[in-house]
Amino acid sequence: MTDTHANVQASTPSQWIGAADYAALRAENAELKRQLAWFRRQLFGAKSERRPVEVSPQQVSLLGEPVAAQPATTNIIEITYRRGRYPKQRADDCVNDGGQRFTRDVPVERITVTPPEVSGPSAELYEIIGIKSTCRLAQRPTSCVVLQYDRPVFKRKGEDQPRPSPAPANVLDNSIADVSLLVGLLTDKFQYHLPLYCQHQRLIQAGITLSRATLTNLVRRAIALLQPIADAQLDNVLRSRVLAMDETPIKAGKARQGKLRQSWFWPLYGDQDEVVFTFSLSRSRRHIEATLRERFSGTLLSDGYSAYASYVEKNSGLTHAQCWVHSRRKFIDAEAHEPAAVRQTLDFIARLYQLEQESRHLTGEDKRQYLLAHSKPVVDAFFAWSRTQLQRTDLIPSDSYLKALGYVHQRERQLRVFLDEPDVPLDTNHLECALRPIPMGRKAWLFCWTELGAEQVGIIQSLITTCKLHGINPQTYLTDVLLRISEHPASKVAELTPTIVESNIRRQSHALRSGDRRPWQ
Repeated sequence: MTDTHANVQASTPSQWIGAADYAALRAENAELKRQLAWFRRQLFGAKSERRPVEVSPQQVSLLGEPVAAQPATTNIIEITYRRGRYPKQRADDCVNDGGQRFTRDVPVERITVTPPEVSGPSAELYEIIGIKSTCRLAQRPTSCVVLQYDRPVFKRKGEDQPRPSPAPANVLDNSIADVSLLVGLLTDKFQYHLPLYCQHQRLIQAGITLSRATLTNLVRRAIALLQPIADAQLDNVLRSRVLAMDETPIKAGKARQGKLRQSWFWPLYGDQDEVVFTFSLSRSRRHIEATLRERFSGTLLSDGYSAYASYVEKNSGLTHAQCWVHSRRKFIDAEAHEPAAVRQTLDFIARLYQLEQESRHLTGEDKRQYLLAHSKPVVDAFFAWSRTQLQRTDLIPSDSYLKALGYVHQRERQLRVFLDEPDVPLDTNHLECALRPIPMGRKAWLFCWTELGAEQVGIIQSLITTCKLHGINPQTYLTDVLLRISEHPASKVAELTPTIVESNIRRQSHALRSGDRRPWQ
């Protein structure tokens, strides 16, 4: 019995189930561990992609040159649990000692406080020598008011026919909604992601009874007026020399009973910091062709999705550039298995971004020459390193590090485009930041009931996101264009896009500062 027990202890799992099955189980276990680690990073990991760059005195640079030792700097933060009073830092625009700050656009309601000494029988004994103001920020349950227009009904003397005064013009005919209500509904839902049913509850609590269907129709009719502006903005975006494109999912429309259809928003980011969200029922290349065909000729910047590459291959005159951040993420996923190799690979990419930061003040040919002189050697060394790693015999096809190497090796030509075209960014991070309202909205209003509703979400988000990119208050912008769009010539609708509006505002401000009081054109 002892010998049998010893034999069992000496045996291995591969002898119990077979070497092939044992290898398959180990591979499956490794893949499950990788998936679990990925989910943990998504739930509990840091969202920032910044990584500290550590340089040791003995380190050799990416190009084989010695790195000069830098003096060690350590930021020590002293943590104390003693409670104490520290003077508050007051800004220059504080209106009082309490630290309140607000602009002239904020309404101020003045309340006079009269002490009993100066209002009672002893008022003759005192005199008021000044006023001391204290400001407190207050909030009302709702900002809705009823605008009641009293219009006289008159008649000509000697006639019996009365003549009622015409009602003031409104954005929507035969509607009880003022333009301020329309803009409030749009900004609350699409800028601050407050669903209509929540706005409906807030109105009811404020004593205003409107059906949710009425709110939906108001939003739909208001966005329909803005569609020509979004179309004009799309035309301007497609005239860009460098166009970034991506896709993000959205549930829109019924697929079958109890199921919604998986659809997609395709945001486009142009040269003038304009974003347009186009909508499609699929993620196929057909939408790219329908959007870009015969309308865009330049450099298309995207991630590694194969639909972009196949479209560029079928259309001559286009250049395809790909995102370095997506390549970098592939290596980060493999860091647990190959920490040393991945760390060195990430150092190459970090150096590229350091050079990009140093060359931001350059433009045109000056930046191109700088990138060729400094960034190109780093890129050459990176791909030489990746080819060396691909020849390793200890990497199996299912290894995540080998997959990351294959990803960048297949896209070497697209990743090198930024060296010859200085206007091409290294990544699509600017587009990913711009499309954030879509996933944030999905967490609030969850889905679009119809395909038409999804298209209208793309229209209003195109304008609101572009306003935020240009520092324009979306509420002010929407109020302005909704009041003007009915009388604005259709041939000049491009003048109502946020980019043109911002340029007109700048010209007006410059004219006022220079003393030119003439209205800007």
